[in-house]
Amino acid sequence: METESAGPHEPVLTADWDPRSEAVLSDQIAAFDQMRSRCPVARSQYGYASVFRHGDVLRVLLDHETFSSAVSRFPSVPNGMDPPEHTEFRRIIDPYFSPARVAEFEPHCRRIASDLVAMMPNDAEVDWMEDFAQVFALQVQCAFLGWPSSLHEPLRQWTRKNHHATLARDDAAMGAVAMEFDGYIKDLLAIRRAAGNNAPDDATTRLLRETVHGRLLTEEEIVSILRNWTVGELATISASVGILTHYLATHETLQQTLRRQPALLPAAIDEVLRIHPPLIMNRRIATRDADIGGTLIAQGERLALLWASANRDEKVFGDPDEFRLDRDPALNLLYGAGIHVCPGAPLARAELRIVLEELLTSTRIIALGKRQAPVKAFYPGSGYSQLPIAIKR
Repeated sequence: METESAGPHEPVLTADWDPRSEAVLSDQIAAFDQMRSRCPVARSQYGYASVFRHGDVLRVLLDHETFSSAVSRFPSVPNGMDPPEHTEFRRIIDPYFSPARVAEFEPHCRRIASDLVAMMPNDAEVDWMEDFAQVFALQVQCAFLGWPSSLHEPLRQWTRKNHHATLARDDAAMGAVAMEFDGYIKDLLAIRRAAGNNAPDDATTRLLRETVHGRLLTEEEIVSILRNWTVGELATISASVGILTHYLATHETLQQTLRRQPALLPAAIDEVLRIHPPLIMNRRIATRDADIGGTLIAQGERLALLWASANRDEKVFGDPDEFRLDRDPALNLLYGAGIHVCPGAPLARAELRIVLEELLTSTRIIALGKRQAPVKAFYPGSGYSQLPIAIKR
């Protein structure tokens, strides 16, 4: 989008952009497609400049010196850090998602997925988000972290409260929700400290033994790490399961192909989630003046990197809705890029592959329900808030 200069650090955009208007929230992806076609960057009243195009988003991701991740008012380990601090914490975190750790967890994940699929009624409509996707996300995340099943329902309710507080931009509510979640984690840490050598050998206990800069992680750092893993995982995995199931239900030929050729699942999953991203955006802040697509970004200005737009950029992918298994995986920004690429991507990919393997091998047909239409999720979520699905075994 063209700009007019109103001063050395005050570029003025020639078009308005309200990312939380009713028109945008009713169909976020369609709205982003329209903006991307005519506007590389657009400011809004919420204090962010939205970046729509793939090349611009990738440039920001790869230039962490100009575009810092230290955006949040609250500590965020390691998401809200830049090198060298970020590097030290990623050294600790990345091994938790190593191929060996993910492979070790796969049987637990498969048991959860298999049990949940078996619980779904035959040839009867269910709300897939409420009855399956959210339950799967909660159970696999708690299992990976070593958390008890008694936390499943509290965390489900917490996720809803967090979503509503974020949407309402209610600082008091967001603070209360954050304190509630931190309380769950601190209780879990206290139990493990009290158990000493008898504490379970799980991811949560192992964090208590990690060191950075020659010292043990502080409780605040552990809480932040676990908050990032849990909040991000619960939202994106449940959204991804809903998006993938909807896509299969509306593309029967692909559904049958993947039953016959399950080896295609990893590429198919990434491609479906490129078409309909489970994440809307991520944030950065400019450390110095920069130019993005002809728009001056001033030092201190905040950016919203719209994954849900960049991964549908026609200049990179052609028809953004065309499903293709031969795309260059390096172009897909589903898990980000650069030093902040999602450390949990290997785990997420394994969980999504396994749940679809179990779903496809246990069913003949996955179909949309007929009593009501799916309801799309709205900011800050993506995917579906309600998704009627019927399976036939």
